[in-house]
Amino acid sequence: MFATLSDRLASTFKNLRTKGRLSEADVDATVREIRRALLDADVAVPVVREFTGRVRERALSVEVSGALNPAQQVVKIVNDELVGILGGQNRPLVLAKTPPTVILLAGLQGAGKTTLAGKLALHLREQGHTPILVAADLQRPNAVTQLTVVAERAGVPVFAPHPGVQGEDGGEPTGDPVAVARDGVALARDRQHDVVIVDTAGRLGVDADMMQQAADIRDAVDPDEILFVIDAMIGQDAVTTAQAFADGVGFTGVVLSKLDGDARGGAALSVASVTGRPVLFASTGEKLTDFEVFHPDRMASRILDMGDILTLIEQAEKAFDAEQAEAMAGKLAAGEDFTLEDFLQQMQAMRNMGSMKKMLGMLPGMGQMREALDNFDEREVDKVEAVIRSMTPAERRSPKIINGSRRARIARGSGTTTTDVNQLLDRFAGAQKMMKQMARGGGAPGLPGMGNLPGMGGKKSRGRMTPQPRAKVKGRSGNPAKRAQQEREAAARAAGQAPKAPAGSAFGAAAPKKSDLDPAALGLPPGLEKYLGR
Repeated sequence: MFATLSDRLASTFKNLRTKGRLSEADVDATVREIRRALLDADVAVPVVREFTGRVRERALSVEVSGALNPAQQVVKIVNDELVGILGGQNRPLVLAKTPPTVILLAGLQGAGKTTLAGKLALHLREQGHTPILVAADLQRPNAVTQLTVVAERAGVPVFAPHPGVQGEDGGEPTGDPVAVARDGVALARDRQHDVVIVDTAGRLGVDADMMQQAADIRDAVDPDEILFVIDAMIGQDAVTTAQAFADGVGFTGVVLSKLDGDARGGAALSVASVTGRPVLFASTGEKLTDFEVFHPDRMASRILDMGDILTLIEQAEKAFDAEQAEAMAGKLAAGEDFTLEDFLQQMQAMRNMGSMKKMLGMLPGMGQMREALDNFDEREVDKVEAVIRSMTPAERRSPKIINGSRRARIARGSGTTTTDVNQLLDRFAGAQKMMKQMARGGGAPGLPGMGNLPGMGGKKSRGRMTPQPRAKVKGRSGNPAKRAQQEREAAARAAGQAPKAPAGSAFGAAAPKKSDLDPAALGLPPGLEKYLGR
């Protein structure tokens, strides 16, 4: 969602890196570009004006003028101010001291409240809570049915005493949403559910009657949290809607839905600053697992193309099995080969983390590869998995036995071509070689000095002395005397003895004394001894 804004800001900061010091004109030009980038991202005008004012004030202060790298300092200032307008710091849900904790969801129709109710319930269930959903949206057609399906997928119960409006022409709604919400909380208390999530009806605009209904439900259930669910793709209109909800119903936190969209994302940068309410969660996809806690500092880091490694690590900890990872480390430490079965297992764990494109986007600097990232086809992962699953267990354990006829059979079984199978085996051979090198303690290619991985000791040679590499002399001189000195220094380095630099030598090497030179030892042609100055 923030791709365009990230590219604009990255281009602005790139122009600053060529300057040793920043003048007032440089700061004004930078702030002007930042203002244009934020307005193009549909951020509310008051938020842009306040943001750029603070950036300019800090950029002209002592903290930049005395910095060694002013460009990096300006990036830090922009990052700090982005964190500020996004809410400052993450705030967890407020849980009731005496269960159940009541969470009321409110927002416009189409903002994604019903799906978000299931996502929030699954998130809380994974944390050890016992949530229940309450279907208090009796206005929208099939809303109760949708919530029932979502609750089943999330593995949580739902309280839905009334079916609500069925179909597009289901007529007037039946049942009282306020009574449904009140009875749902009472049922949760009797059945000892510690969290109640009440899904309320949305509206197509700021409707006074529907706003009053939400206020009546609030008064009936006395919620601990009122979460305003807002579509992150609606732009500056989000500010008007959020302010209307704050005045009519009030809310304690914001949830951004559809954050994976391709809109400009101004709502995310505006609503927290305008309403003064923190953003608690973000919905980033259609699956129930596409849900994450909102961290302002991490989101600011993503916008500035500095990545979000902490979120990536948290998702990896959920997806990867610690026992499987330990077994894999022990297997490589014992010198066993990395097989296609291991590769399939690791790939499935990565699939559990979610979209590969989304994970790659969390890496620092991926904004420079945005075009390649946008063209990344996740169906290629499915193709690789199909090829591996078409192999026999013996072929997965030992890919070397896969000859031409086996490759043709695997291609037919996976619905691919022999070329696809060949490319997979070639890439896997390279990955297998790299894993062997890492297990021996040589580090990953291109990463010198990485050393042994945790739990992986280097292999010992079996009764053979490993030959020492010959010392190479770089830049061999054409001067015989200087070349002899270089060879002596190279021999000393190969023996582990650093040649001592004589006093007064600036670079650790000095010309040999004339008394030390033996013309016979230098192998000079006859008649050249006189040029040595003897």
